[in-house]
Amino acid sequence: MLVAGLSAAAVGVVHAAAAGPAGEAATTVHPAQWPKVAWPLPRDAALERRVQALMAKMSLRDKVGQVIQADIGSVTPEDVRTYRLGAILAGGNSKPGGGLLAGPAQWLALSDAFYRASVDTRGGGVAIPVLFGVDAVHGNNDVLGATIFPQNATLGAARDPELMRAIGAATAEEARAAGIDWTFAPTLAVPQDDRWGRSYEGYSENPAVVASYAAAVVEGLQGRPGTPQFLDSSHVIASAKHFLGDGSTKDGRDQGDAEVSETRLREIANAGYPPAIAAGVQTVMASFSSWNGVKMSGDKGLLTDVLKRRMDFQGFVVGDWNSHGQVAGCSNVDCPQAIDAGLDMYMAPDSWRGLYEHTLAEAKSGAIPMARLDDAVARILRVKLRLGLFEQGAPSTQPLGGHFELIGNAAHRALARRAVRESLVLLKNAHHLLPLDPRQRILVAGDGADNIPKQSGGWTLTWQGTGTTNADFPHGESIWAGIRDQVQAAGGTAELSVDGDYARKPDVAIVVYGENPYAEFQGDVPTLAFSPGDDTDLDLVRRLRARGIPVVSVFLSGRPLWVNPEINASDAFVAAGLPGSEGAGVADVLLRDAAGKVRYDFHGKLAYSWPRTAVQTPLNVGQKDYHPQFPFGYGLTYEDDGDLGKLPEISGLPANVAAPGVYLERGKPVGGLALVLESGGAAQKAAATPAATADGRLRMVAEDYRRQEDARRFAWSGDAALALRAGKALDLGRQANGDVLLVATMKIDALGPGRVTWGMDCGAHCAARVPVDAALAALPKDQWLRVGMPLKCFQRAGADMRRIDVPFRLESAARGAISLARVALGTDVDSTLPCGTK
Repeated sequence: MLVAGLSAAAVGVVHAAAAGPAGEAATTVHPAQWPKVAWPLPRDAALERRVQALMAKMSLRDKVGQVIQADIGSVTPEDVRTYRLGAILAGGNSKPGGGLLAGPAQWLALSDAFYRASVDTRGGGVAIPVLFGVDAVHGNNDVLGATIFPQNATLGAARDPELMRAIGAATAEEARAAGIDWTFAPTLAVPQDDRWGRSYEGYSENPAVVASYAAAVVEGLQGRPGTPQFLDSSHVIASAKHFLGDGSTKDGRDQGDAEVSETRLREIANAGYPPAIAAGVQTVMASFSSWNGVKMSGDKGLLTDVLKRRMDFQGFVVGDWNSHGQVAGCSNVDCPQAIDAGLDMYMAPDSWRGLYEHTLAEAKSGAIPMARLDDAVARILRVKLRLGLFEQGAPSTQPLGGHFELIGNAAHRALARRAVRESLVLLKNAHHLLPLDPRQRILVAGDGADNIPKQSGGWTLTWQGTGTTNADFPHGESIWAGIRDQVQAAGGTAELSVDGDYARKPDVAIVVYGENPYAEFQGDVPTLAFSPGDDTDLDLVRRLRARGIPVVSVFLSGRPLWVNPEINASDAFVAAGLPGSEGAGVADVLLRDAAGKVRYDFHGKLAYSWPRTAVQTPLNVGQKDYHPQFPFGYGLTYEDDGDLGKLPEISGLPANVAAPGVYLERGKPVGGLALVLESGGAAQKAAATPAATADGRLRMVAEDYRRQEDARRFAWSGDAALALRAGKALDLGRQANGDVLLVATMKIDALGPGRVTWGMDCGAHCAARVPVDAALAALPKDQWLRVGMPLKCFQRAGADMRRIDVPFRLESAARGAISLARVALGTDVDSTLPCGTK
């Protein structure tokens, strides 16, 4: 989103950045115009002697191994021993043992195994301990039981750098206890278009806020340079990411192109990097994104001339997940251009073996200059030596290794609860409804009320933050649990009802709802409409209000969204962001104490401006004309007049709009798709119910799922199919390469013997059909389930995922009846169908 609400000085910068110097070349960088930064660590002669001594012993194979990082899902300790790899990582869905989740003991044991392999020289090579990196981005969020802090965009509302420092230190302790010594954090993006699916990873749209947090977080994670605590056994290596412009891409597209001037790139996107470098950040992660058409992992002007030379960064640069493969002329297994540009370590999660062989050959031939390879290796070794890896021994023998009592401990949870309190933003408080008297009868409703995964968001235990339940957060507390405990302690009554029904009319209702978890490109959206095509939450709020019950909306989201109708329907509205595992922090602020006194007032101020319409983006408004509904810095306290009046409810959206990747909603096709019934070579659109094929083999009628006629029941008496047909081919190539599924919310009423397939079409003579009859027959009958199939299944079955014109086809030669309410891309399912089930 545009940078609204900045200070006068900052606004001047933004205006200048948008225009850019006259005649400025789009991809020309001028290093002398960039900030000059002083690296905080003085030259260490003893350290340099150790680096040179190590390198003198290393073979070319040893050196090549050091510049490659592999994912635990594709590498073994034996591979590390053989190839002398410099680092490993665990991607969002990679866990020790290969399961969905893993506890700290599993993480520590795996870390030990990789460490011991890296220092085992029985097969030759030099003993160089391996680094183990994870995305501990809001706490050590990969590990069961860890404290889950609020997401970055939520923390931006707190305006509290010292809180960030404390969160960094707590995260480092929990990581070290589990054997992790490197986190890919902090994200220093300055998101300028909130349609970007990673917006919640950025602290603010305002570069000044991001800059104020950068050093504090880095010092929390690593310790402060010049002190005995710097990179000691209680701290980890930090990684400032993603350099540079990841939050400035056109249309907010993940891994897209930042089509901005050098001035804007320098003044906005780069704001957090100088303070991070001045704080001694040891690694910087190169972005997937491009700047004016040049991929960052191949941009020598920015990686070498600006970052390393002008800004004096003396750590090492690591790529993102196969980001080198997107550089012009490169592939995932071959990219000398990236190391020449200034990349020091390739993140090659599943491509590392081929990349190793190509890099070795290119180093031998001189295609990769030996001086550049030696510089990269030296940078990596310096970081490892600063961290003390050569002296500390196996992770389990280090001072915090195996101290699992640190993970999710009371002090860290109290810190996270404080962070929640400081980050809540009050947007509306009509007639001073808040704070609530806990001695009342309080109804708590909405699907986010008792839902720790939803209140935590993506990058929480799993990549997308899906597939988990409250039981997977043994130290966590939902918002409902926090409210219940405080209300009951004060003598009031609290009742939980997701759908808003109640046994006895309450005095007030707290409704908790918002975005479902997502990460990266899965969260990219075309507009800022909240839940387009689905008014379930709005209807709930309106229904309660219609019964004379005052309503407090607690809205969970990773970004600003257009929610004017929901705000109008509520008496009070709280932007809670993604608060993490400590839901009691919400109750702390909403409720008075048992004596009726205010315990905590609202503290948070918006870190992002909120839109006036659902289509208010940088595409169609200029900086001077940008008038958000709620500007950057907005936030009420209990003393403020919280009566807003009625907000405009003109969304600006066309009819029949749907969220991206949604094909059937409430039983109806959306997003320009058509529902087609096919039999005997004939096809007809089913625009209304009831409908049937001409031969009667397939009949469709309306059915109730959550509300009246919001699903469709399909009954087969012979070979026939239903298909969702797109007017324009869909490119699902990116989603197919990730762990994305096609998910149908369905109910099997009956299913006889016979072949049943799920399929996709991709133009003439291009289709995929995956048998599912046995898998569907094994599912419970008469029960609504979210059933998914990985997109990779369709790809393997022959679909060209770049040109899908039928994203869902259900064909059956078996007699039976199946009901459908929704078909969409997703990752959160009740049952996953295997590829090729027969």
